[in-house]
Amino acid sequence: MPDTPPPRVDLRTDRAHSARVYDYFLGGKTNFPADREAGEQILREWPGSRASARAARAVMHRMVRRLAETHGIRQFLDIGTGIPTEPNLHEVAQRTDPACRVVYVDNDPIVLAHARALLTSSPEGRTAYIDGDLREPGRLLDAPVLHKTLDLDRPVALTLINIVHFMSDEKVLPIVGELVSALPSGSFLALTAGTADSAPERAEIASRRYAEAGIENHLRTRAQVERFFTGLELDDPGVVLINRWHPELGKGPALADHEVMAYAGLARKP
Repeated sequence: MPDTPPPRVDLRTDRAHSARVYDYFLGGKTNFPADREAGEQILREWPGSRASARAARAVMHRMVRRLAETHGIRQFLDIGTGIPTEPNLHEVAQRTDPACRVVYVDNDPIVLAHARALLTSSPEGRTAYIDGDLREPGRLLDAPVLHKTLDLDRPVALTLINIVHFMSDEKVLPIVGELVSALPSGSFLALTAGTADSAPERAEIASRRYAEAGIENHLRTRAQVERFFTGLELDDPGVVLINRWHPELGKGPALADHEVMAYAGLARKP
């Protein structure tokens, strides 16, 4: 962990932010009146938003466990990390192998302010944080901390959880391609993306409320989400709704399709 505290940042609490609205849905405390107002507008029209947000968080945990346990991945590059919520990605990965290494990336000033929570690691492993933006892949790939923490000659899991739906295809598809191209053979792409396929009316309400709060968002069909994995080898069960991606038994009743609004997919770079 760094010896100096994170720098002072402008949290811009007067306007809603996607990470803080998501934190509100998850029952977190790192949100402000503008975030809660946007969240409450969505909840009034779709009370199941909280359950859907928790399902999106849970699928990240399952993806990381599968990457570590089934595919033997020990290095993770997580872009669009969001506000720390236990268990964080490195905690999930290091339960499988304490030597796992994780680099977190986010451009939200409130995530930077809480970065110390992401920089706790097992003694055998390592975590690092980059104050960076998905829209600047070249800068991320050149960051010294990335190369000090991860060995880019060995497989890396690139995790893009709940982030690509805040960018258009024209912008984000080439960026994801550039990032995957920079990783060695045997690396993985783990991605979730918002959709209206499962609950068109509810998803459109949520999308509209985000837009009214000044948050750009793009809902995609399954075929559109599959485009992110072009040239990669999709892992079982392919691109499916998050409630159907390796659901865990014994964790209570599974959500129905209409209760979630995101797809998940995991694929290997040949």
